[in-house]
Amino acid sequence: MQDLSPHYHRQNGTILIEIRLDNIMQLFNSLDPFPFHGRDLDRDAEEYIVGAAREFALKTPLKLVLYLASAAAEDPNNYELERAIHHYFLYKAQATDRKLRLTLRQGRLSLMIGLAFLFACLSLIGLIGNLGASPLSKLIQEGLLIGGWVALWRPIEIFLYDWWPIRDERDIYAKLSLIEVELRRA
Repeated sequence: MQDLSPHYHRQNGTILIEIRLDNIMQLFNSLDPFPFHGRDLDRDAEEYIVGAAREFALKTPLKLVLYLASAAAEDPNNYELERAIHHYFLYKAQATDRKLRLTLRQGRLSLMIGLAFLFACLSLIGLIGNLGASPLSKLIQEGLLIGGWVALWRPIEIFLYDWWPIRDERDIYAKLSLIEVELRRA
């Protein structure tokens, strides 16, 4: 069982991510020229929502509850709010998925280059070994061997470590692209 932070309330087994607003436009980036449903979220609002979602397992049900002053709660744009939030997080999930695919593609390309370089180094080591066993040739052989293995460092790093946080970020955005949004009067 996950311990609940005192910052979050639970309603019928769902964790509530709660935000108080004077008006609904506080949730969105004021410099974004797109219509309401296509606007970017305000950076602070996004960080809070994503940060809250990260505190819980992906399977944990979440609901975004927005508290508005009574006058702001009557705004006709409010019916578009859930759609706008879903649209924004779906866009972020798709962009992060592209980033993940590009990272894995870079890993595959780096792996091919690294393996080719390692093969070239091992071939040179064999050629140098045929020339004799002087201390200089041993030094060059060891340098080539180390260089060949170092060439595989980046692809190994990508496949072992780099893709995990990107996948997790994509999954959080995908979850938030479906989050239930509720407006309440403050």
